[in-house]
Amino acid sequence: MAYVVDGNNVIGQTPGWHRDKPGSRRRLLGELAAFARATKARVTVVFDGAPDRDVPDGASFKGVRVYYPGRGSDADSVVERLVASDRNRRGLTIVTSDRRLAAECRGLGARVVASGEFRKQMAAAAAAAATPGDPGEADAPAAGSVDEWLRYFGLDGDRE
Repeated sequence: MAYVVDGNNVIGQTPGWHRDKPGSRRRLLGELAAFARATKARVTVVFDGAPDRDVPDGASFKGVRVYYPGRGSDADSVVERLVASDRNRRGLTIVTSDRRLAAECRGLGARVVASGEFRKQMAAAAAAAATPGDPGEADAPAAGSVDEWLRYFGLDGDRE
């Protein structure tokens, strides 16, 4: 699965984001990277405004591809171009709350998820990734110590 995220729409779901736009971008990039790792999805994000000097246009941030519009353009136009140029539009999910952009992307064959719903999906993926695996894993001894493993399995008596 591949996602193209209208970054400013998703950021806008967070109260107070407008007070620290660069910080909000960085936080979203971190959340998107965690989502991509947890779901094994390919994620691209498009932000309105000037490129971040630490994450320039076309760069990758922990596996998340980042784009910005050029002068005289906007993020919606970049998202539309990305969708139109994708060979597998049916496998593409667009994340936006912009109705016009959503309709355009659906018309091109992509699936659309609202920004608020996507925030819930990111939270669920983060919670699932944080859930420990086998409850006994944390108690198991590290590899290499036979005596520790024998004690772990209750066989710590004399060995012959």
